[in-house]
Amino acid sequence: MTEQDFWNGYKSLQRLDSEVHEAILAETEREKRSLVMIASENYASRAVIEAQANVMTNKYAEGYPGARYYGGCEFVDKAERLAIDRLKRLFGSEHANVQPHSGSQANMAVYLAFLEPGDSIMGMDLSHGGHLTHGSPVSFSGKIFKPVFYKLDPVTQQIDYDQVRTLAKKHRPKIIVAGASAYPRLIDFSVFADIAHENGAYLMADMAHIAGLVAVGLHPSPVGNADFITSTTHKTLRGPRGGFILSPEQYSGKLDKGVFPGTQGGPLMHIIAAKAVAFGEALGSEFKDYQKQVLVNAKVLADEILGYGFDLVSGGTDNHLILIDLTNKGITGLDAERLLGNAGIVANKNTIPFDKMGPKITSGLRLGTPALTTRGMKETEIKQIAALIRDTLEKPDSADALKRTRGVVADLCDSFPIYS
Repeated sequence: MTEQDFWNGYKSLQRLDSEVHEAILAETEREKRSLVMIASENYASRAVIEAQANVMTNKYAEGYPGARYYGGCEFVDKAERLAIDRLKRLFGSEHANVQPHSGSQANMAVYLAFLEPGDSIMGMDLSHGGHLTHGSPVSFSGKIFKPVFYKLDPVTQQIDYDQVRTLAKKHRPKIIVAGASAYPRLIDFSVFADIAHENGAYLMADMAHIAGLVAVGLHPSPVGNADFITSTTHKTLRGPRGGFILSPEQYSGKLDKGVFPGTQGGPLMHIIAAKAVAFGEALGSEFKDYQKQVLVNAKVLADEILGYGFDLVSGGTDNHLILIDLTNKGITGLDAERLLGNAGIVANKNTIPFDKMGPKITSGLRLGTPALTTRGMKETEIKQIAALIRDTLEKPDSADALKRTRGVVADLCDSFPIYS
């Protein structure tokens, strides 16, 4: 069954609302015909997608399994218990909450459970690779709480743990956040834990980007080091869009109350069912093979891009993404994103450390390998794609280069279908 056949099978939707049906088909075609290199995107399995489209969307289930505020929850309880049990096994955690609608909402739940308005939090600066919810002034995290930011070392462009320790000692934040959205290197959660506990702070690890790698032991785990661990369920974990929280049992009560009733009402039970499916997939042996290839592909991509004379933030990668500093190429991140998009390669502009451009323009481009790897692409294809990126960015006015790139993209997409 092809993607088109799958969605054409939704006859009720097609009959009732042809406009939405057409939009879904168009998105299906866009995904099918382009190479997705956005580091935070992936393709959920057909089983995960099917699990989201079920009658559990009808069910209100405020509360937790066995302690709901509505009747008729016996079967959604089963789905949520499956999700919880599988998630705890996957990461070796004592407690898991699978109800957050997103990673941002998971972070909010932790903050509101353990902080008071005006308390200090410390996280990685957004322009150095952090996330909006780590204290950015445009986010609730920077509006409700007092943010302190650590930056990357200007020479190594990696986390300066001595700086983190100095800032923690000076500002005494109540929560220190270890995690990033555009950081290509390993994060030492044990050092962060030492710094947090030396200064009377909680440690919150936001592993949204690297959860899939952590699950199979290819990135150091925050479990056993962090007081609270938040994540999304998509990205490298390859599930539905959503979030979760892990913690030692001692924090379970406050965290659960931070989610419900602290930040949300009824959980999305159809999404929780899909989370259970994704966690089950991640427990399988094939998932570790997949994550190994994600890392191999990212390292090949980094080496090829460096070989073409591009600069990489930190000089390479230890995970699923690279961050290109385009300064020496005389092109902005915005222009690079548009040029690649026109050629069928989907990426995103991104700030780099000490960026002189604003966040709407940027000097960087973030590229990731999870989605390409899900399609089955390996080293040979990654080398081809790196050459296409070089040609597209170095020959922006060449109609021949654009035509050639579009042709290779089309061939790759045909050879590596998303759903076969």
